Amino acid sequence: MTENIIRPRRARRAAVAAVALAAGAAIALTACGSSSNGASGSAAASSVTASTGSHNAADGMFVQMMIPHHEQAVEMSDMLLAKRGIDARVVSLAQEITASQGPEITTMTRWASSWGVSTGGGMDHGGMDHGSMSGMMSAGDMNRLKAAQGRDAARLFLEQMIEHHTGAITMAQNEIRDGQDSSAKRLAESIATTQQREIATMKQLLTQV
Repeated sequence: MTENIIRPRRARRAAVAAVALAAGAAIALTACGSSSNGASGSAAASSVTASTGSHNAADGMFVQMMIPHHEQAVEMSDMLLAKRGIDARVVSLAQEITASQGPEITTMTRWASSWGVSTGGGMDHGGMDHGSMSGMMSAGDMNRLKAAQGRDAARLFLEQMIEHHTGAITMAQNEIRDGQDSSAKRLAESIATTQQREIATMKQLLTQV
């Protein structure tokens, strides 16, 4: 009789344990799914490039100047990538610059359009002389890079891009200080951080190439 009572109790305990185990597994799976979705959400949030619609003159100046500045950096990188005999580390850096700054140009061009800011081509980009922008290379500088080959080209690219990045950081810092559009200010912060890191890399490469 006692054994008959104990067996059902054991059976019920086993059933409860099984249910608890299943529930725990379900919770774990849900948590994993939430974590994955959260990561995707964060990635998606970080990729949002829409303007807040609230901008000031500093924001307009930022995109008006940074677009041609980025375009020249991409042009310099493309020049280097078209050459042979370039150190693989310098090639990788040029590829990184092109990959990061190309999409940023697209984003800033979209903002400029929505703000009614001119981004016309040529030396008079939006009414500004490119040569007056901090870090911009002259036509002579670009011709020297175009003509250089091998190790000379790699070193010249690094020297010019350090100067170019330094100018971009100054422009980004001006936007961080004076801008109003939150998306533009976040982009400026990203530019300053990324290009400062790249400057450190380039300075190190100059001692090795």
